[in-house]
Amino acid sequence: MKHSRKRVLVTGGGGFLGSHLCERLLQEGNSVICVDNFYTGTRDNIFPLQDNPNFEVIRHDVTFPLYLEVDEIYNLACPASPIHYQRDPVATTKVSVHGAINMLGLAKRTRARILQASTSEVYGNPDIHPQPESYWGNVNPIGPRSCYDEGKRCAETLFFDYHRQHGLRIKVARIFNTYGPRMHPDDGRVVSNFIVQALRHEPITLFGDGQQTRSFCYVADMIDGLVRLMNSPDAVTGPINIGNPEEFTIRELAERVIAMTGSRSSITHHPLPTDDPRQRRPDITQARTVLNWSPTIPLQTGLERTIAYFRQLLGC
Repeated sequence: MKHSRKRVLVTGGGGFLGSHLCERLLQEGNSVICVDNFYTGTRDNIFPLQDNPNFEVIRHDVTFPLYLEVDEIYNLACPASPIHYQRDPVATTKVSVHGAINMLGLAKRTRARILQASTSEVYGNPDIHPQPESYWGNVNPIGPRSCYDEGKRCAETLFFDYHRQHGLRIKVARIFNTYGPRMHPDDGRVVSNFIVQALRHEPITLFGDGQQTRSFCYVADMIDGLVRLMNSPDAVTGPINIGNPEEFTIRELAERVIAMTGSRSSITHHPLPTDDPRQRRPDITQARTVLNWSPTIPLQTGLERTIAYFRQLLGC
């Protein structure tokens, strides 16, 4: 049977995750429209795709309506690192909420299938470990991280209300910590922070005692999970956790990065940021059973690829 090319919109397509997703969708023979206002994304991420006749870039802010004809929408537009989303918290809430409304409106008009890139931050500082999708979370609604946490929670509400009220074909993915090439070197995320500091032989910034835990998913695994969720039957709406359930302390990550880079960096301790979660690990039972998905790339391999990317980028 001949492949039917889909017209796919990726908001935030110039970002870390978005650019990898655009690349994957083009490889599968789709026509891809990348929409980004380049607040945190960069044209460098999508430069290799520019000559593909099935790739189009539109500079646009999703807090304003967009009128296109599409078959699928991946809504990834939103600053995703604390440094970026706290820089303009009102804009962060707007892109989460108004952006969701505008993309849901587009999906309603075109009858497109639409996927929301939600986040593990909807669980806040969790009382349950690991976090299953049934857990409602422990979120501070008025703290410095709330613009992102509550913005994403509201977006999920909107997606399910549009599904119930208008019959939209929705997919909601709760993304856990993801890393890999094309991360912004100054985004403040722990993997990029540690690698950049180690390559520059600068002190490694460790917040708190370093015993807080995270689970790190390599970008290729994450993109595969998102595509599988989009291609799943309409009855599968999510939310579905997508992440790597292998858990590491932040100190373990710092020590591993120092060893892998051969860095002379020392470790320095700083106060823990407000509302920083002590534990973060996904329960991926649903992803395994419903999507037949689980991560395949171990942390060591993923870090090797990410370190190589930053070595080239920084010339270190």
